[in-house]
Amino acid sequence: MTTTATTPRSRTLLPGLVERLAAVPGREDRLTHVEVLPARAGVRADWPEWAAAEVVEAFGRRGITSPWRHQAVAADAAHAGQHVVLATGTASGKSLAYQLPALSRVRAARGARGQRGATVLYVAPTKALAQDQLTSLTGLGLDVRVATHDGDSPRDQRDWTRDHAEYVLTNPDMLHRSLLPGHARWAAFFGSLSYVVVDECHHYRGVFGAHVSHVLRRLRRVCASYGAHPTFVLASATVAEPEVAAGRLTGLDVLAVTGDDSPRGQVSLALWEPPFTAHTGENGAPVRRAASSETADLLADLVLAQVRTLAFVRSRRGVEHVALTTAELLAEVDPSLPGRVAAYRGGYLPEERRAIEAALRRGDLLGLAATNALELGIDVAGLDAVLMAGFPGTRAALWQQLGRAGRDGQDALGVLIARDDPLDTYLVHHPEALLGQPVEATVFDPGNPYVLGPHLCAAAQEIPLTEADLPLFGPGAREVLDGLTEAGLLRRRPHGWFWTDRRRAADLADIRSAGGAPVQLVETGTGRVIGTVDASSTHSTAHAGAVYVHRGETWLVDSLDLDEHVAEIRRADPDYSTSAREVTEITVVGEREHRDWGGCRLSFGDVDVSHQVVSFLKRRQPSGEVVAEVPLDLPVRTLRTASVWWTVPGHVLAESGLAASDLPGSAHAAEHCSIGLLPLFATCDRWDIGGVSTALHPDTGMLTVFVYDGHPGGAGFAERGFRAARSWLSATREAIASCTCLEGCPSCIQSPKCGNQNNPLDKAGATALLDVLLEGAPPDLTEQ
Repeated sequence: MTTTATTPRSRTLLPGLVERLAAVPGREDRLTHVEVLPARAGVRADWPEWAAAEVVEAFGRRGITSPWRHQAVAADAAHAGQHVVLATGTASGKSLAYQLPALSRVRAARGARGQRGATVLYVAPTKALAQDQLTSLTGLGLDVRVATHDGDSPRDQRDWTRDHAEYVLTNPDMLHRSLLPGHARWAAFFGSLSYVVVDECHHYRGVFGAHVSHVLRRLRRVCASYGAHPTFVLASATVAEPEVAAGRLTGLDVLAVTGDDSPRGQVSLALWEPPFTAHTGENGAPVRRAASSETADLLADLVLAQVRTLAFVRSRRGVEHVALTTAELLAEVDPSLPGRVAAYRGGYLPEERRAIEAALRRGDLLGLAATNALELGIDVAGLDAVLMAGFPGTRAALWQQLGRAGRDGQDALGVLIARDDPLDTYLVHHPEALLGQPVEATVFDPGNPYVLGPHLCAAAQEIPLTEADLPLFGPGAREVLDGLTEAGLLRRRPHGWFWTDRRRAADLADIRSAGGAPVQLVETGTGRVIGTVDASSTHSTAHAGAVYVHRGETWLVDSLDLDEHVAEIRRADPDYSTSAREVTEITVVGEREHRDWGGCRLSFGDVDVSHQVVSFLKRRQPSGEVVAEVPLDLPVRTLRTASVWWTVPGHVLAESGLAASDLPGSAHAAEHCSIGLLPLFATCDRWDIGGVSTALHPDTGMLTVFVYDGHPGGAGFAERGFRAARSWLSATREAIASCTCLEGCPSCIQSPKCGNQNNPLDKAGATALLDVLLEGAPPDLTEQ
């Protein structure tokens, strides 16, 4: 039996379902909390008088007889030329709010001979989301020329899009590398640009967000050169202070529309913690059952119950594991059921992704394991439940993923399954930190000179820069511009700054990364490219002798050429894994701000971080026993970035009763857990940040713990930690103290990214040290 999006099955299936899942023998004590959000009725509004009749009729054919009130408010503002950010819940119909004014404008401006008189640019963070919008727009049946412009578009389609399309769907990468550098060929399109839609704007955070903010400023500048000043409409289901985030992203004054007048069914969110296993991990610490294995079990149970379920898994490999394990479990019950489950992740061909999406919409699939490609707005109606294998990194992402279920007013079920991780463990035992709290502020720093510099170069190549342009790029633009001129990348002439290099300036900025050129993994003997590794992780994962896992296959690295950015690898099946040992040193460059915390001090400023991978360990699998340590001769890498740090003077430590021998392990454990908890307060992942702790730092003369941004120039995460330090470090202390392990485990103080192999660590000492620090902590700056 297949189900359709219109079948209200969830109202009969979902009540009591969480309890039934938790009551399965052997699952005692895994359900830690259930939160039920009540259903909500919708509020309608009239169609605006300015809306084109044929556009209203097209929505009517889709069954939309009138807009929700928030759709009408946002559409009215955009039609009047007000820049708008619509921040309402998932499945609240944000697309209609920008499609209505945009399509009405295109139809009204169409020339007598069919010439385009107005154009629209839609920018999405993924190609999949743009394709979904294309399906939505073409499904209206309007006489509007719509096309995608992305890396999958053939040359003839790109030429047609440039010359004829009225509604162009693209992504920031193509805007940065194709449309803006080639703006002269797109002059007619940019000169008639009426609306720019920036969808899922919460996705633009950290270094990526900083890059995109300058891509959008370059877009505004190019449009202005052709006499156009488009209205920006931004959309996100989950973003805090939306007018602030949208203003930083675009450089414009933006009106926020946040009231959600769409209907919603009852939503149940369960928090679920896998149990400890009989196995032990590093340093004998207890290990919890993997969230992916727990997710596969629950997905199989839900498919058997005919509950249409989407399981979000963080890694591509994890997605394949969950789908395969679920299918195996189902085959034991009914041989016909494994075909009702599939995997969905990046790396699939476009036609494969489209086929999976269509099968899910039709109801042919009952279970789907996916990466966050389906988080970003793919319109899949009729889902009943969502499983999340691990906290997705932010509250915003959690509600975004949960919003995939319960569309069309159906009830919905969500289950957050904790990974063996400090943040996940903290959240499933402190639901108040997750529920009833506003989503995180979107954190990014447009003033980062490492980001700003390449975009000033790109802007100068597009159109020579003038003094009048500099305010568009922020208060630090002039200083960065002078540095670029001194370095010879730009040349100043009477009419402005010109790009004089033979390279494409756009190639200087990789907007998805700030870590340098990636390293290609090349098969020894054949020269076949197997994949790539980010420059930032090359030394630790692709050094000579490393065991590298790619798409389920094990490879051995023969050599690493850092000058040519190539690592040669060969297929092998060793009985061991490898992990790098890294030495990290940090130097304070300058303090920007500080606060006194009783006798302690909290600082924010600039630091130089030096990393050197000095050896790697071979660990026998599956026991994890270390069988050898192999030295490496790799260069030191230095990173200038932003950091938050705290210091505790010697006399305060003496009064606390902490033994001097316990201080290194105490500070190290506090550092690890604070890195794990910072994503609760800043929109980052623990892999975006790093840390260093020392019982006596040469620059401060005191015990010091640093947490820094892992990107050149900083990404705004450490600054957010500085401003929310009391809440952040209080949560860190609670996470350590409440963990049920005796001496520390991956759920509290152990870190998978520790270069010192999680040694030394002192759980009790970390709690005592944080108590000393927090005793005199003032309120957070975010509260003032």
